[in-house]
Amino acid sequence: MFFIMEKNYKKILVTSALTYANGYTHLGHIAGSLLPADIYVRFQRLLGRDVLYICGSDEHGTAIEMSAIKENITPKEIIDKYHKSNKKAYYDLGMSFDIYSRTSTDVHRATSQDFFMNLYNKDLLYTKTEKQLYSEKEKRFLADRFVIGTCPVCGFEEATGDECENCGSSLTPLELKNPRSKITGDTPVVKESNHFYFPLSKYQQSLETWQGTKNNWKPNVINYCAGWFKKGLQDRAITRDLDWGVPVPVEGYDEKVLYVWFDAPIGYISATKELFIERNNPDGWKDYWYNGETKLVHFLGKDNIIFHAIFFPAMLMAHGDFVLADNVPANEFMNLEGSKLSKRRGNIIYVKDAVEKINPDTIRYTIASNMPENRDTDFYWSDLQAKNNNELGAILGNFINRTFVFANKYFDGTIPPQNELQDIDTNIKLRLNSGLEKIEADYENYKFKDAVTDSMNIVRDANKYFNDTEPWKAVKENKERCETIINICLQLVHSFAVIFHPVLPFSTEKILHMLNKGKEDLSWDKAGDFVLKPGHRLNQPEILFNKIEDSEIEKLS
Repeated sequence: MFFIMEKNYKKILVTSALTYANGYTHLGHIAGSLLPADIYVRFQRLLGRDVLYICGSDEHGTAIEMSAIKENITPKEIIDKYHKSNKKAYYDLGMSFDIYSRTSTDVHRATSQDFFMNLYNKDLLYTKTEKQLYSEKEKRFLADRFVIGTCPVCGFEEATGDECENCGSSLTPLELKNPRSKITGDTPVVKESNHFYFPLSKYQQSLETWQGTKNNWKPNVINYCAGWFKKGLQDRAITRDLDWGVPVPVEGYDEKVLYVWFDAPIGYISATKELFIERNNPDGWKDYWYNGETKLVHFLGKDNIIFHAIFFPAMLMAHGDFVLADNVPANEFMNLEGSKLSKRRGNIIYVKDAVEKINPDTIRYTIASNMPENRDTDFYWSDLQAKNNNELGAILGNFINRTFVFANKYFDGTIPPQNELQDIDTNIKLRLNSGLEKIEADYENYKFKDAVTDSMNIVRDANKYFNDTEPWKAVKENKERCETIINICLQLVHSFAVIFHPVLPFSTEKILHMLNKGKEDLSWDKAGDFVLKPGHRLNQPEILFNKIEDSEIEKLS
């Protein structure tokens, strides 16, 4: 009935793109990389598989320095502030990381420097003198985001040194017209600086061959990479003239730091190391990163495809010891009611604020049912209200509530016996099992929207079963028949606790409590079986999804 994990992988290592600790995280991060990863991980745990979920804060780079300058505090104070806040917000939303680390740790610094030295000692890196913008007033080179000017493509006057938000063009600081320092406003001069380069061009053929074996990758990832391959990969500088970051561990370059997108993905490795140090098994991380039987999956937004599908794999190939990604299921963007979620534009829904006002499972369900898997989608508060009231409440909550009402009223809050079955009874169990097969295929193929739809469709069938069997009549005319109906409905409630656990973790815990069952019953192999025993006492039911009124939505919109 169930899927066998392809290639006989024995371990699964899942990552979500590290979140910049330069501000509060927003729902776009959730839709892009965090929620799909958490749903996938929770499903794999239901199957009893050996899976680790790794994430953390990306705490280096110009974004951190810029935020520190704006808030007039140190980069360390910035990362401490936002790491703590974002970590709490993620856990409040139900993210089930095995570890949520950060790239400012000693373990990460050492791991990144060791990785760099591995490539350096193999003579894979080379140095190159390049021209950069330098601020005489600030006495330092200006990294891309420290420069603002006119876009050479569209003429937008507020483009930054890395991209034009108006037309989406990827830029370099030297391409900007009328460049100026974003901090002081002075006009920079051009000076030369020496940097280490990673020979990305040498790995194009290996990357193309490797990706050629990935028949199950999303078209957006394959097409994006194909575009880069067609242009020809260019070598990339992996050091920067910044004060904040991992110091370059080579004499004469100690005033430079590693490029943030060199050290950030290494954060997945260093976080795994930290996890096993915490578990008193400091070498245990190697069983996942050095093991060819590990399935590595990177969840991310489409703006991070190049780093996870091209740059990081090339780094790993160059190093030689690490497993490469099995899949990179990148999502498109989730917009806010027609406009791009953007910190720069102030068009944002912060996770920390959302979880204070809305049931976190409602947020998870709304995003999961409209996840930007293949195209950009929009988040509407009115849609969240409709999903909560018309689906979670009116379909799932309604079925559970009326089942418990019957069990309490007519069977003293216990599970009645299952007597002779009729065709309608066997058919609902067959429908349950066929639905489970479809849902499992959805999850294994990263089709989370389909998984949500297929899960709720089974509940719709359960409601139809309740209506068609008419237990309110059966309890008066044939008590044994009513016992069977309510027994089956309670069995379905248990199945729904398992089925919906990846998406609705808080609600499924409540359902299990109502059933007087423990987390040990959260197992996929129990979802299709009727496992509740007659006579088992139930706990009192509770409302899982309170109705969201129009007035509440008006305050949020």
